[in-house]
Amino acid sequence: MQIGILNFDHQKHDTTRKIIHIDMDAFYASVEMRDNPELKDKPVVIAKHPKLTHGRGIVSTCNYKAREYGIRSAMSAQKAYELCPHAHFIEGDITYYAQVSQQIRSIFKRYTDMIEPLSLDEAYLDVTVNKIGAKSAIYVAKCIQRDIYRELNLTCSAGVSYNKFLAKVASDYQKPAGLTTITPDEAQSFLKQLPIEKFYGVGRKSVEKLHEYGIFTGEDILMTDATILVKNLGKLGFLLLQRAHGIDHSVVKPTRQRKSLGRERTYFPELASEQQVQIAIRELSKSVTRQLQRVHLKGNVVTLKLRYSNFETQTRQKKLSRFIDEEQFIFQTAMELFEEYGNLEQTIRLIGVSVSGLEERVFEKVVLNFT
Repeated sequence: MQIGILNFDHQKHDTTRKIIHIDMDAFYASVEMRDNPELKDKPVVIAKHPKLTHGRGIVSTCNYKAREYGIRSAMSAQKAYELCPHAHFIEGDITYYAQVSQQIRSIFKRYTDMIEPLSLDEAYLDVTVNKIGAKSAIYVAKCIQRDIYRELNLTCSAGVSYNKFLAKVASDYQKPAGLTTITPDEAQSFLKQLPIEKFYGVGRKSVEKLHEYGIFTGEDILMTDATILVKNLGKLGFLLLQRAHGIDHSVVKPTRQRKSLGRERTYFPELASEQQVQIAIRELSKSVTRQLQRVHLKGNVVTLKLRYSNFETQTRQKKLSRFIDEEQFIFQTAMELFEEYGNLEQTIRLIGVSVSGLEERVFEKVVLNFT
């Protein structure tokens, strides 16, 4: 990498775009609270109650009241129960949440077709040119927040800026129901004081490594020799340099190509025999096949994921010589992976089957000649 590339002072970047990042506030929990007003002002945790699972399970999300007790997403349900025994644990219904998510996206489409969903509860919107002819992205963001609240009785937080990175950071700055704007003139000062863990895309391990180098804020990135940063952190170092200068060239992509389709399931009681594993893989393969055929895709890589009773996770995959969307071939390949790499010295608590290397299934028009 040439040193000249690391000089961002005069690097040109587009500050004319108007990007909004919408993030629904505690989405799953908020939907449950909306549908059951008795839950208002009570701690709500989206997870099976640990008393029903012998301590198994993970928190999908929780409302802000539950967060006051220290409960967080991805925490074990048992730990959440210990922190707040009187919390309301709800298993959740992902199919229903997906339906509500579609209602939210229909509101987005009133303002722009340039929508890039990240998940059921967040999306980027490019409103540089929008359907209501508004010059202000802040106005558009306020309209979206208003419509979602009036029509769906849900709140969201919005970030507005000239690129996706800053819009994402801004939406997380004031929650719930917040609206934060970062203009080109404000970006540098905003990023200087931003803690490094708030830089989108920086994981926990990366934060620990950055702290070892004495980097705690955006300003610390700017004060660190660029060549040393890239030498020690590689691609992440270069990315952080760009971000600290307020640079993000990525565009809002209305259609995001799927990289894989899969299904996984946690088992209780845990699986202890090959016959049980075979039945589980058969069911998962059938589910993946339905997904592939519903969206007219096929793939040539099958992946098997196994998580054992000690939480050790093993992932193995096999690339095939042709593209498939048939249950039998997916099942057969996943079983081959299990027979080669899996073991039953410990019981299995989770199995996942997925297909990647996807391409669109082509339908040929066939003319039948009966003459």
